[in-house]
Amino acid sequence: MPSEPRRVLGVGAGGHAKVVLEILAAVGGFDVVGLLDADPVRTGESLHGHRILGGDDLLEPQYHAGVSHAFIGLGGVADTRPRRRLYERVRASGFEIVSAIDPRAVVSPSAGVGHGPTIVAGAVVGPDATLGEDVIVNTGAVVDHDCRVENHVHVATGAKLASGVHVGEGVHVGAGATVLQGVRLGAGAVVGAGAVVTRDVEPMTVVVGVPARVLRRLQA
Repeated sequence: MPSEPRRVLGVGAGGHAKVVLEILAAVGGFDVVGLLDADPVRTGESLHGHRILGGDDLLEPQYHAGVSHAFIGLGGVADTRPRRRLYERVRASGFEIVSAIDPRAVVSPSAGVGHGPTIVAGAVVGPDATLGEDVIVNTGAVVDHDCRVENHVHVATGAKLASGVHVGEGVHVGAGATVLQGVRLGAGAVVGAGAVVTRDVEPMTVVVGVPARVLRRLQA
């Protein structure tokens, strides 16, 4: 007999939530019970046919009502910290974060994928690449062979990590950026959209341009 679908709560109801909802529908086996959003004005609205139930104060009641799985519907632009905080709060409430891997993505059998990833249509994760937990590999992005991507990283739409790149925790690699082989991106760094990174980037540093140069330092 087929197994019962897993009941899933979406936490965050922005554009990224639309992406995850479509992935879960394509994969099958999930019953999305509703969405949460921090904006009280949105309570009662519908997103792709799923009702916004209320705010994050409903996390524990939903868990105790038997909803044991969740996804993070907050993507984030440049600053990955709000998503990380939300992810950690949802985990602390007891939820299992579902893996959202689009069937149209290519993930090598030898790649290591951590807990709670979002890997979107057209993305490629190459041989012996490793992804930490809560990593987003967005539409058409490439994580080539032997890359090491730490927790809470967002590789944005169309970005490319060449072979052997090491991406520190909480890094954002902007849309269409390219990071050349063997480069290290320090924790919390931000690579601007379209940048070409040819050398290592220090932690909490924003780089932009071709070739990439330091724009500013970030506060921890």
